[in-house]
This record gives sequence, structure tokens and C-alpha cells, in this order.
Amino acid sequence: MSNEANNKGNQKQPSGKPSGRKGGGRGNAKRSRGRRSGRGGKAGGGGQYSVLVIGSGGREHALVWKLQQSKKVDKIFCAPGNAGIGQHAKCINIKADNIKGLIDFAQRNKINLTVVGPEKPLAQGIVDEFQRRKLRIFGPEKKAAQLESSKIFAKQFMQKYHIPTAPFKVFESAAEAMGFCKTLAFPAVIKVDGLAAGKGVIVVHSLEEANKTIEEIMMNESFGKAGSRIVIESFVEGQEVSVMAITDGKKILPLLPSQDHKQAFEGDKGPNTGGMGAYCPTDFVTPEVMDEINQFVFEPLITGLRSENITYKGVIYAGLMLTSEGPKVLEFNCRFGDPETQAVLPLLKNDLADIMKAAVDKKLSNYDRLDWREGAAACVVLASKGYPGNYKTGAPINGLRKSWGNGNVVFHAGTRRDGKTLVTAGGRVLGVVGINNDLQSALDKTYEVVKQITFDGVTYRRDIGFRVLAPSQA
Repeated sequence: MSNEANNKGNQKQPSGKPSGRKGGGRGNAKRSRGRRSGRGGKAGGGGQYSVLVIGSGGREHALVWKLQQSKKVDKIFCAPGNAGIGQHAKCINIKADNIKGLIDFAQRNKINLTVVGPEKPLAQGIVDEFQRRKLRIFGPEKKAAQLESSKIFAKQFMQKYHIPTAPFKVFESAAEAMGFCKTLAFPAVIKVDGLAAGKGVIVVHSLEEANKTIEEIMMNESFGKAGSRIVIESFVEGQEVSVMAITDGKKILPLLPSQDHKQAFEGDKGPNTGGMGAYCPTDFVTPEVMDEINQFVFEPLITGLRSENITYKGVIYAGLMLTSEGPKVLEFNCRFGDPETQAVLPLLKNDLADIMKAAVDKKLSNYDRLDWREGAAACVVLASKGYPGNYKTGAPINGLRKSWGNGNVVFHAGTRRDGKTLVTAGGRVLGVVGINNDLQSALDKTYEVVKQITFDGVTYRRDIGFRVLAPSQA
């Protein structure tokens, strides 16, 4: 998930006509017509293998759902998983940050590929530990994961390697930060340095608001140690987009661009969340814009990492603002975005397990491009009342039995079983996805299903896609 506040029964593959949409040369995610890549499907090698997915949210459900479609995957485990993931994989009661427990499980069960969903275990160094045990794992090592776990590291890295981003200053003292704010033109952006579940970016519109935010973060420790240092940066305007790319440290394969909706309420109002919806692709990202993103963002990023002797094998997520001066990076994430993944993967035609295995084995050069289905996908998140603040769980969920198939998929984010009853177990509960010929028809499919699902306190945004749709359409 990006969109930094505008600085900001088995579910089957949705039906749809096969597409000639492909990624262009050098990993460029252009949408073009032509012959299928003759090399794409063979990169992962032969034989059956077992997969472990780490995490418990909607992103992990989407990953499991896509991986189970691979003819080469015979077993899928998920730790810890959720009620929806349990339809496609065997859920294991091991927490995502229990690195020793996950390693022991992978060794005992002869796991051939482990896929890390959330950011916390990456920041803790799970990839380094798996590699020490000679276990294949999809994700960046701890040093590389600093691109997400430390906003300061990321900004300084971008500055060093000339990756376009907003001007910034770093502060360890609340008093110094408040003093600097007296010189600012507002709006401005304040970011906590550490991991904050997508909620550590605040756009401030006045000196009073800036001082209050700094006080909350640095003096009242509202984000704990993650807010002991902050970044203050200029506010940049434009159209926001999320672009994920899979890399083996050399080759870059961008996925289709998507657009997240991070604020809690319609019209991008209210507090930041983990993401309330997304759609894919974003037609305003032309092939020419994708060329710019590759040339000025992804290529210098990978080159810079190699210069620092940092190995990056996994997915890199760039949250971008398309400004009048070109694309500028708002943030890097070191894993699949949530909920962008739920909108992107239903359109991917390639075998995801093969792609991931090729990335880990440094064989992405075997891929000319990625192949994509025609049309669009839209995801709307159903959340618990009060999210991203305090909320209640344990509410029975109704209406799911008729909510998937014929171009719809429902990914579980925060659900569990209470006996035979499916109940809420998190702030973000479900991600409803619709797939159709274009964005508007995909959204129509999505909201048709959203209206069928009920639980006490259910809330969702009714304007996903509003930034690119006419007011009468959104």
C-alpha cells in the first residue's frame, strides 16, 4: 500500500478473455499487443514444490489464492493465515515474527519456497536467517528492508543515488523540528522514521497542526520508538500511483500500476489507514511514464543497492507522485502492497510461483515480460467501525456465500472462525474484488457484492476510483 496521504468453497480464477497485454522490454509494464513470451513459463524449473506464505491479511490471501493456481505447487501452508486463507492452504499457528519457529517449520516440512507477506519479519532479518539455513525465501535481506523500515535511510539513499523525491530534513529533537516548521510553507508532510503500519505519514496544513503532530509523535510517543526520529518534507502534488516490481537484484519486472486509497473517508478525508481500496491498471500511467519510472526510479535503485553490496531478491514497491517535473518517490516498501496486490494479481496470467522462484534463483533473465489479462480489477475494503482507531471484533459476517465467482473474488483480511460462524477479527476485514472490461464496470461488480455482505459496524469507501472517474461515475 502506498498513497501517502496525497504527499501525498475454493475461489476460482475470475473469468475473462485472455489478453495480449504484456510487460515491455527490460521489465517495462507496458500494455501492448503481440505474441506471447516464449520463455516466461519455464523460468521456475521443473518438479513439484511446497510453498509457505507468511502473514495473515488480505495481501497474503491474494498471494495464496494466486500461488495455488500453479501446476507446480502441490502444497501451500500459511503462517498464521486467517479463515479465508484456510480455504486454499493449511494454516499454521506460528506468528509472522516468530522467525525461529518459521525456520524450524520450513526445514521439517521441506518447504521449497517461502514468501514473506508483511514488513515486520523482513525488518527483523527473516530472509538472512532463512538463507543461513540454505532455505529458499522470496524477499529482501535485512539491509535492503531498511528502505521501508527506516524513512530516513530511504530518503538519504534516494538523495545519494539521485532518485527523485521531495526535499526533506531529519530531526531527532522535537524542539528543533518545531523551530524548523516556522520556516515552512504549508501544507507539509511529517513522517515517522520507523514502521507504523502505513499510518506514520501526516500531512499538516498549518504551524499549529505541525507542532501538535510533532508533540504527539516525539513527546507523547504515539508511534513508540518508530517516532523517535522524524522526517519533514515538502508536499508534492500530482496523481499518485503504486508500481510494484519483482527483481532478482539485476533484472526488473514491473507489475501493472495501481492506485491506492489510503484515507478512511470519501474524498480522501480522515486519518490514514492501511488502505481502503485500490484499482488496476491506471491508464494515466502511459508507456512513456513507465519508461521514466524504470529509468529514474527502479534502475538507479537496483544499481545503488548493488553499489552498497546489498542483495535484493523479491518485490520492490514504489509509491509515486506524478508531478509536473516527472515521477517523484513518496515511499519504498519491500513487500507487496495491501490492498494493491488484491487488485493486481487477478490480472496476472503468469505462474506467480515460477516468477518468485526465478527471482530467488537469480533467473529472471529468462523472462522477457509478464502477461496480463484484458480489463481492470477494483478492490474495496470492508472495515470495522472505528478503524483505523479503536474498533470491536467478533461480529458475525453474513452474505459471503454468494459473493464470489463470475468475475468477483473476496479476500479475507481480518476474519476468524468462532465455531462454525465466520466473525470479524481485525480493522480491515474483507477485500472485495471485481474484474471486468474497464474500471467502471469492475467497480460496479465490486460494489454489487459489497452490498450483499453485512456485519455489525461495517464501513467502506463508496468512491474508489474517484480521482480518475467523472463525478457522475464515481
